[in-house]
Amino acid sequence: MAHVHARTPFAPLGIAVLTVSDTRGFDEDGSGDLLSARLTDAGHMLVERHIVPDDIYRIRAVVSKWVVRDDIQVVLVNGGTGFTARDTTPEALAPLFDKAIDGYGELFRHLSLADIGTSTVQSRAVAGVIDRTLVFAMPGSPKACATAWDGILVEQLDARTRPCNFVAMVLPHDSGCVTRQAEPLWEDAPVPAEADA
Repeated sequence: MAHVHARTPFAPLGIAVLTVSDTRGFDEDGSGDLLSARLTDAGHMLVERHIVPDDIYRIRAVVSKWVVRDDIQVVLVNGGTGFTARDTTPEALAPLFDKAIDGYGELFRHLSLADIGTSTVQSRAVAGVIDRTLVFAMPGSPKACATAWDGILVEQLDARTRPCNFVAMVLPHDSGCVTRQAEPLWEDAPVPAEADA
């Protein structure tokens, strides 16, 4: 189970929020409001917020613009992760990933099982790393966004979370996973005495 390491300082991240919707404007964007409030309450900075229609190329255009910015380390995308013909967020993002974070979608569906039962199999929540920027996509309902943030992201975007968190992937001065550092590297490991005989 994850825990907070008290001696590690909190490292605020620059986060952008993208809502994917054909119908919502900022006045109706409860999911974007929720994510913006949660991330700032946690101590991070909301750098930018945008709404785009369910369109592969518009989603890619915004995300591609954000991941090259030095002030954005994380992009949160809500909406477009279902199975309808207009749900194209995973198709928009997956080709851009340098590495997929498969465990994010797996854990999201596990957590949402308690709320929506087997309907969770229809959620195509995905995540990945693009040019040292973390991108997390989740369903567009406020409840689903709360599940993603409260159940996964609040801890994984906190440098104090142990044994590991994602902050080391986006902040170059961070030294990474503390449990891995505590173990000697293979080539530095001591040679057993019987191997010398």
